[in-house]
Formats: sequence, C-alpha cells, structure tokens
Amino acid sequence: MLYWLLYEKLFHTFTPFRVFQYNTFRTAFASLTAMFLLIVFGPWLIRKLREFQIGQHIREDGPKSHMKKAGTPTMGGVLIVISVFISTLLWANLRNPYVWIALFGMVSFGAIGFYDDYTKVRKMRNLGLTARVKILLQLIASLTIGFFLLLLHARNAYSTNINVPFVKNFRPDLLIDGMLGNFWTYPLAFAGFYFFLAFVLVGASNAVNLTDGLDGLAIGLMIIAAGAMTMLTYVTGHAKFAEYLDLARVPGASELTIFCGALTGASIGFLWYNAHPAEIFMGDVGSLALGGSLGTIAVLIKQEILLVF
Repeated sequence: MLYWLLYEKLFHTFTPFRVFQYNTFRTAFASLTAMFLLIVFGPWLIRKLREFQIGQHIREDGPKSHMKKAGTPTMGGVLIVISVFISTLLWANLRNPYVWIALFGMVSFGAIGFYDDYTKVRKMRNLGLTARVKILLQLIASLTIGFFLLLLHARNAYSTNINVPFVKNFRPDLLIDGMLGNFWTYPLAFAGFYFFLAFVLVGASNAVNLTDGLDGLAIGLMIIAAGAMTMLTYVTGHAKFAEYLDLARVPGASELTIFCGALTGASIGFLWYNAHPAEIFMGDVGSLALGGSLGTIAVLIKQEILLVF
C-alpha cells in the first residue's frame, strides 16, 4: 500500500520517496512494523484471552511438570497472523501475485489451526480436530495453492521445475508434459506436482506444530528459518546472485522478502512473551500458519528440498 502510494504515485513530486523502491528498505520496516504490533498489542491480547478464559489444556497423561502451564492463554498466533498480514499489506508491492499466494498460505493454514484451537477451547480438552480432518483440510489448502501456482505457470510466471541443492544443471520438472495431450492421462500430468506440493506444505505446517512443545522453542526456530528465507527470497529474485549461487531464478520473488521480513519481526516480538516462563502460547493457529508460510515460500522460490531436508 505504501509502495503504491509513496513510490508509484508521489515520488515524482517528492524524490526522497524513491527509497520505497528498494526491497531492503521495505523489508526492514516490514520487520519493525510486525515486531512493534506484537510488542504493543501482546499485553492487551493476553488480558483478553484470560478474560474469556481461553487457556491451554494439558493432557492428564502428560508430564506432571506441564500441569503448572494449564490455563496459560493460548491462540496467541492470531496476533502473529494479523501483524504479518498488516505489515505485508503496508510495505509490499501488492501487484505481485507471489505476495498474495504467500498471504493466502499463511491465512488458510492459520484458519485450520484456529478451528482446531477453538474446538479445544469449546470442549475444554487438549484434543481438537481429529488427525484425519486436520490433514484433509491441510490438503485442501495445499491443492488450492497448487491451483494458483498452475495459473501462474500457464502465464509463464511460475516454473514447475524443482531446484536440487548442490547439484548443478539438474532441475526435474514435476509436470509431465507428455500426458497433457491425452484426455485420459491429462489428470495424471499434474499428479507429481500436487503430491510433492502437498508433501512440502503439509509437512512444513505439521513440523512447526510438533515443535511447539516448549516455551520459546518453535518461535525461536522460526526466527532462524524466516531469516534464512528472507535471504533466499532476495537472492532468488536477483539475476546475478541467483546465477552465481546456481539457484533457480524466480523473477519477482524478491518481493517476498517483505513477507519473510514481517514473519521474522513478528516472531521476534512474540518471543518476548513466549520465552520461559511463557505468558502466552501461539496455539495451532500460530504454528500451522507459520509452518504453512514457510512451505509456501519454499514452493514459490523453488527451495522445497532445502526446506524439507
């Protein structure tokens, strides 16, 4: 929004606004904005969650040391999602389709986590959605993202090839072109693409979800992962850097640095309240949203294998 207003519309009349064309400048401020929103509104959210008695339920068969955490406000990931969303809208170029796909990935997986958390709170137990239902919803979100990517592929704005780390000039195509010409084999042409996409997205979202078991653990690792993705999105969208590092170049992917920077800033802000002793937990709404974001970014910049392994 600010990119469109201050750079595209007003920099002709006030040349200092030209600074908004630089991804590095907007990434830094996106990170600071998201962190500021978390730190400022964190205490308010903690008070509201306590007021509505939205607390963590502990399994009775779990470690006795965890019982003292019962009642700690949960679903703090809602503020992470909102902060990243607002920060990205403010600082990113909203004409870039990759930005919207990344936001959709975060929000869709976050919505699944929100539904799971809401079920736990409503039933007042540690078990929310069944594993089967949760996986089904994650697959639907993954297939929807895949559909958007194939629309970009049809416009030559996205490649279905994958980048294999440490192997030069080897980028296998997940789309089987030979099957596209036959009516009966047409659906099979996309099978490899969708299977791999679902594996990455569902795996990434559940990986963060499983990691979220100790105070500050998942969000601390998320800071590292999001920071790494910030660097990767920048070099992937840069022609010279991508060629030098033998990365699959994705034109326009550097705009995703703003989204990744917002993820990093929001994670740092949330860590302030999630470090031991935790004042708030992110819940599934946070862990699934963060994991889904990492998976979506990896798919967009062709670093799926690097993320998984």
